[in-house]
Formats: sequence, structure tokens, C-alpha cells
Amino acid sequence: MIPAAFEYERAESPDHAIELLGRFGDEAKLLAGGHSLLPLMKLRLARPTALVDIGRVSELSYVREDGDTIAIGALTRHHDVHHDPLLMQHCPIVAHVAGMVGDPQVRHRGTIGGSVAHADPASDFLAVFLTLGAQMVVRGPSGERTVDAANFFKGLFESDLAVDEVLLEIRVPKTGAGWSYQKFHRRSVDWAVVGVAALASRSNGNVDWRIALTNMSDRPLRATAMEEALSSGSDPATAAAEVSRDTSPPSDHFASGQYRREVAKVIARRAVEEALAR
Repeated sequence: MIPAAFEYERAESPDHAIELLGRFGDEAKLLAGGHSLLPLMKLRLARPTALVDIGRVSELSYVREDGDTIAIGALTRHHDVHHDPLLMQHCPIVAHVAGMVGDPQVRHRGTIGGSVAHADPASDFLAVFLTLGAQMVVRGPSGERTVDAANFFKGLFESDLAVDEVLLEIRVPKTGAGWSYQKFHRRSVDWAVVGVAALASRSNGNVDWRIALTNMSDRPLRATAMEEALSSGSDPATAAAEVSRDTSPPSDHFASGQYRREVAKVIARRAVEEALAR
């Protein structure tokens, strides 16, 4: 299908993009890789009056050390995140998950910031960033601010970004924790029917768990009941029975909510076992 008519402007910098968003108002959308927005526009599920193209703002494409964190520019392509040596060394779960996004064509065009700003609860990165306690750096007319991942994702396709703000970068911690991301989907290029991210941080013989879920609500969720069960000494299979507590998984043409709950138990156990083995 053909999208509805819209105006088009190419931004030369983040500040220029902010200026253009302010000019066009709350019906404008940012365009980066376009793999989420353009299909919605073709189906007339999204009808922005204007697109502000930031895809050529090269200053937002990078991966670099920043103290105890790794800063990832919002326009860094999934392919580059997947192959980045800093991430592979200091935060390998992010590099690994970038290689699970779509197919090579999508990974060469899609951007990590686009995935985050789109706030699709089926996106793999959202649960991973929630598990890591990542921070999002945002700039608008009033300057920059930093938002924790736990506060950034507000609901279905809804983030903490204001209509005139731009996501600049994602900051993830350097971590030596055991990790895993398990994803159940019908085909390798599909969105996750269910996904589970797990981090196991060892200290003085104890394991601190952080587990988050993909596509088990309208936003990524921490599996706190399962974390508590593991911390209390439950084995992975027993703890995984608690993974769906306080979730509200959707029912759609891919799977029912009850099916998602049952699948989550299986892949949560696998995620915990893999994280312990690393």
C-alpha cells in the first residue's frame, strides 16, 4: 500500500531535528532506519504529517567507552552493534541480541535507537536493557536528560520521549555477569513470541539475579517473582514456574496469552541454566 501524504525534511544534526520537530508539531515522526515506521505507514496504521529524517546524522553512530559504561549512539546499526569488539568484551549480551534482530538486510539498516524509541514490547532489546539497568540519554529544547530503562518504556509503542525530543544514546554497564537471552519465534526473522533475558552476578558465593521478559505485557517487565524464587534457593525449573506472575501477555494471531505463559516457563529455565553456565 501507499502511505498517506506527508512532508519530508532531512535533519543535519540532533539540534536541527529538534527544531524541525518543534516546527511540525506532535504529528511529526523521526525517521532513522525506517523498518518499524514505514510498514505502519504503508498500512495506514501510522499517518504522520511530517517525517524528519535523521538517518544521515553520523555523529549519532558510535560505540565507545565512558567510564564503567559503554555508550551506544542511537543511530548505530544493529550489524555494527553485533560485531563491536567493546560490546563483545564488556557487555556481550547486547552484541549477541543485535545479531538476533531480523535478517542481514534489517540489521544493516535498522538502528538500535529506533528499536528503543519505537517501544514495541516484542523488541528483544527492551528486555535486555531493562535487565542491564541501561540509561537513555535524551535531548530536547530544554537540554539533555537521562532516563533509566525502568522508567523509559511506558506502554505499547509508548516511550518517555516527548514529541520534540531525540534519543541520543544508550548507556549500558560493563558487566562480568553470566548472561542469556532466549527467544521463541516461529521463523528466525520474526519478532519474539516470548523472550527472556537473564543476568547472574556472582559475589561471595551468592548469585544476584535480574530477569526481564519480552512480549509478556505492553512493555518489558522484570520477572521479580522468579528472581525471588532463585534467590531463595529454588532450582531453575521450580523458579521458572513463577516467571509469568503479574504479567498480562497479549493474545494475537501468533499465540494466545496462556500459550505465552507456558512457553515463558520453558525458555526462562533455559535462560537461567545458560546464564549459570557462563
